[in-house]
Amino acid sequence: MTASDREAALLEAVRAQPVPEHVAIIMDGNGRWATGRGLPRIAGHREGVKAARGIVRAADALGLRFLTLYAFSTENWSRPLDEVSMLMNLLERSVHAELPEFMARNARLRVLGQTRRVPLGVRRGIDHVVHETRNNTGLTVLMAFNYGGRDELLDAFRALARQVQAGELKPEDITEKDVSGALYTADVPDPDLLIRTSGEMRISNFLLWQIAYTELLVTPVLWPDFGASDLYQAVAEFQKRTRRFGRV
Repeated sequence: MTASDREAALLEAVRAQPVPEHVAIIMDGNGRWATGRGLPRIAGHREGVKAARGIVRAADALGLRFLTLYAFSTENWSRPLDEVSMLMNLLERSVHAELPEFMARNARLRVLGQTRRVPLGVRRGIDHVVHETRNNTGLTVLMAFNYGGRDELLDAFRALARQVQAGELKPEDITEKDVSGALYTADVPDPDLLIRTSGEMRISNFLLWQIAYTELLVTPVLWPDFGASDLYQAVAEFQKRTRRFGRV
């Protein structure tokens, strides 16, 4: 059996059982992938873009409704200036290139994060794809870009404070639903499964409110090497787990 045949068989087996509605991925390891091969770090980011494209296709094949990819955090601005600049250029080119495939797959792009500090060309490219795919009804890809979980919570709390100040809401009446509704992910179900590549055992300020009961899976595979079979295997592992949500 070829690798392609094994991948197809794995996909068929996973799809025979209920699949998660929402998978989130911390895409980690681009730099280490490049360094380990004696390449500049930007080469790892280029391969990481290719990996992301493949995972969007695999998520679509699985029948996921939502896929959230952690593309660039607010902390990533502290990386060397030349790396950040090249990464922004790469993202600007890549986001335009993805539009035809998004349309062909009836997929929708949304962005989680703040627009400040984002270069104008990158912002325009992302906004264009978001606008063009807004009416698509298939897989929704949420790109966490210039995103920080604590920033998201602060923005939500400020929005709720403004409602209280305006007399629209009483502090004692604020519920979890109100907080969830003020987040960037207001109308998106919480992730069922969070995958982190590269073996690092931390959340890195990602979806701090939303992952309260999310199943976690950490793989040593570096992001550029993470392919469709890896996603299918992660979902197969998820399908073996019993989610209790605090109950017995």
